[in-house]
Amino acid sequence: MTANTIVSIGTGLPSPVRFGNALPLSVIAGPCQMESRDHALEMAFALKEISESLGIGLVFKTSFDKANRTSVKAQRGMGLAAALPVFAEIREATGLPVLTDVHEAAQCAAIAEVVDVLQIPAFLCRQTDLLVAAAKTGRVVNVKKGQFLAPWDMVNVAAKITESGNPNVMLTERGASFGYNTLISDMRALPIMAQSTGAPVIFDATHSVQQPGGKGSSSGGQREFVPVLARAAVAVGVAGVFIETHEDPDSAPSDGPNMVPLRAFPALIAELQGFDRLAKAKAQPTLAYV
Repeated sequence: MTANTIVSIGTGLPSPVRFGNALPLSVIAGPCQMESRDHALEMAFALKEISESLGIGLVFKTSFDKANRTSVKAQRGMGLAAALPVFAEIREATGLPVLTDVHEAAQCAAIAEVVDVLQIPAFLCRQTDLLVAAAKTGRVVNVKKGQFLAPWDMVNVAAKITESGNPNVMLTERGASFGYNTLISDMRALPIMAQSTGAPVIFDATHSVQQPGGKGSSSGGQREFVPVLARAAVAVGVAGVFIETHEDPDSAPSDGPNMVPLRAFPALIAELQGFDRLAKAKAQPTLAYV
């Protein structure tokens, strides 16, 4: 079985979204961490309003557990049991499809009941049992490419999902390790993953500017470079962008330094839509010159 070139998310919801490398740009966005029911709903409704005003498909993202933290003292989120009804309420109240991370194979079935996309964190992208369990739920699976992998290595990662009977896989680029506390984005990875797997490719603009462990007991980030990298990726040609956003990033419990302030989100997305139209007005980039 091969990966679907177009992945439909939230079919049956009022606001379904399609991701495809040749389709108009779609977005995955939301706060890094689910801080509370009220905050998650507030952010979801705000992003729904923005997406409707811009005419862009949006999948709401938030994490019930930030398991990969720099310090044991870091805030991790609401936890699985508390988050499950909130995910269900977000889908029901807003009509938006919902995405969240999974960390263990045993979590997949329960989470798949209330979200539309199971996301595999970068550090877990080669964990076969986790990938297979996510695939067998029948939900869309979005896999973040490990900072330690080459883009062509994602062929085997995608195959673990498709060979488990699920063609609905997306792959996300989030930078590669480059020395200490630094990531670098190689834009060649985007067409390489698209052409080698056939799957829709997403660019994670906010985690690509993260500085892992850069603040000692927490990660740093350079949010001022989110627009720079996002424009570059969309100009190359991608199915979507992943952007974490928050109304007050500097007060957020996790990943604040690399999140986009909510007030800046609409203008950034509008700008990216312009770049996307230009990039897709001609044929998709190929590797014909290699």
